[in-house]
Amino acid sequence: MTYRVRIDLEGTDPPLWRRLELVSDLFLDQVHDIIQVAFGWTDSHLHRFASGPDRFGPQTEHYLCPFDVDEGDTGIPEGHVRLDEVLAEPGDRLFYSYDYGDDWQHVVVLEAVLPPMAPGSGLAVCTGGRRRGPAEDCGGTHIYQLVEAAIDPGNARAAYAAAELAEIFGSDIDIPTMVGTDFSLDEINGVLQVDWGAAIHPAASGRRRPVDLSMLPPPVADLLDAVRTSVERRMLRRLADSADLTAPVLVDAAVAAAMVRPYTWLLDRVGDAGIKLTAAGYLPPADVAAAVAELGLGEEWIGKGNRESQTLPVLDLRDAAQRAGLLRKFSGRLQLTQRGRAARADPVALWWRLAESMPATRDESERQAGLLLLLAVAAGMAADWEEMTAGVLTAIGWRTGYGGALTSSAAFHAAWSTHSVLRRIGAFASDPASYQRADKPSREGVIFARAALLTWPTARNRSAMG
Repeated sequence: MTYRVRIDLEGTDPPLWRRLELVSDLFLDQVHDIIQVAFGWTDSHLHRFASGPDRFGPQTEHYLCPFDVDEGDTGIPEGHVRLDEVLAEPGDRLFYSYDYGDDWQHVVVLEAVLPPMAPGSGLAVCTGGRRRGPAEDCGGTHIYQLVEAAIDPGNARAAYAAAELAEIFGSDIDIPTMVGTDFSLDEINGVLQVDWGAAIHPAASGRRRPVDLSMLPPPVADLLDAVRTSVERRMLRRLADSADLTAPVLVDAAVAAAMVRPYTWLLDRVGDAGIKLTAAGYLPPADVAAAVAELGLGEEWIGKGNRESQTLPVLDLRDAAQRAGLLRKFSGRLQLTQRGRAARADPVALWWRLAESMPATRDESERQAGLLLLLAVAAGMAADWEEMTAGVLTAIGWRTGYGGALTSSAAFHAAWSTHSVLRRIGAFASDPASYQRADKPSREGVIFARAALLTWPTARNRSAMG
């Protein structure tokens, strides 16, 4: 898209500003180059971008300029952050500091999101502005204001400003040499049309461009489109980039067999004859007890382990198999579906079927929570996925019954059906059978989550979802 932004230099009165139209997927190091041209700076000093509620708050994220990276500072290089990761909707702000001595503080405000620029029109156009830019090393905003007043014959404070400058710099001060760069749209746009090579084309400099939205699975792209806060959009973009959702998924037959063993056991237990359910529609106690004993579920759940309604691991296992279209209830019996019979003897097909069915829910909040969990696992996110999910769902517009922001606990429960399948197949490295927070996704879990995300369109269009 095209971003219309206004950049103001703080502390100037009347305001010194520039209005620009920018390609939205520029990286911040490119935006730095553009700001330098627009204000007449010469890139002679350090700079830094910051994104957050304010310039220096605890929630503000600062990005490293090339000097910071060379010095070994920890953080995110500006060359890895796109403009549309930090500005999402009109009113969003980005802070830009230049020259820590003179302390030029700029505020970039997104005014409008417009259609893409016409081919060949460039990546940046200056469409307006006011006042000349300050001179480098002039001393900061206060000195700039004094210089501008002193050289303006119509300014009533011209003599006072010249006297103050003489007091600061000495009586031999040559004020005209402290005048900055005149504002000229033609000159600015003439420079902006120059091909900056690798600075404009990230691939030429070996820099990895974040994944293209058009290449993402539809539900992930829809999530990004639904989120209206820049922090959460940036987080999702990074997760999608880390998940590498454009690469093919390969699974070893032995690995697949080990992962889907609980589901294979259940399909074999049901068998061709099926299982007669209780009057309430649950598995009989003997089958529940067999599942607990033969799948080693006794240590992860309290109770006798012989009533399905009170043995959540077994209930989740059977429910997930039904959601995946492997089992169905018919005339009081639990029976294999045609897909279940085919996958019963083919662990790779069963692995893919489970992946394709996730997140197997028709509830929109649970579906989005499950997608976020899959994205976190695919990206290898080690911890705090519940907090991330709560933040993104809140940014989309979900609220608790009392109207408040979602909590981590609420996010966990929303993703429960997806989490239970991931846990059962060993997608978490810490303890595949644990109902507690996992340390990190296993390698096999990462592959499975990527498969689930990449096959979503197929699963969405298939009718047998349980």
